[in-house]
Amino acid sequence: MIPLPIYIFIFLELSFVTYYDIKYKKISNLWSLLNIALAITLFVLFPNFYKFGWSTFQFSMVFLVVGFFLFLLKIMGGGDSKYLASFFLIVPTASQDLVFYYLLISTIIVGLIFFVRNLIEQRKNITESFKKKDIEGVKSSFGSKFAYAPVIMLTWFLIGLTNWGLL
Repeated sequence: MIPLPIYIFIFLELSFVTYYDIKYKKISNLWSLLNIALAITLFVLFPNFYKFGWSTFQFSMVFLVVGFFLFLLKIMGGGDSKYLASFFLIVPTASQDLVFYYLLISTIIVGLIFFVRNLIEQRKNITESFKKKDIEGVKSSFGSKFAYAPVIMLTWFLIGLTNWGLL
């Protein structure tokens, strides 16, 4: 169970991050630095919820490594992966697995929605590119990266519903 003040704080932070990510298509490194500073504070103030150990850092480390490769492949922005890594530092240790689970579900749902939308909107370009065997034309029909903070926000909303027995 995530304490209500921590849930609300993270929800408010995600609201700002989501707004700026949609508006500017960029997540400032300041948010990641804020999360790191906040995590240090949370380790000290709430040791019952934030255990200092490998389990607390495993998702953050995985997101840094995987995010780096996704950035190289131009799938995910650098700010998105850094923010996601630091975000897991402020999620209570006992809830990290559930947050990761909902993040996967949210990513799949949002990704499928964007994929289907692009298929419908770009069907003529995709068909022509396939006929010409133009793989780059097919790839370009699916646009670029999308703002990822709203996906994290959706995840956190689902966590709230689960946290209070509404889901």
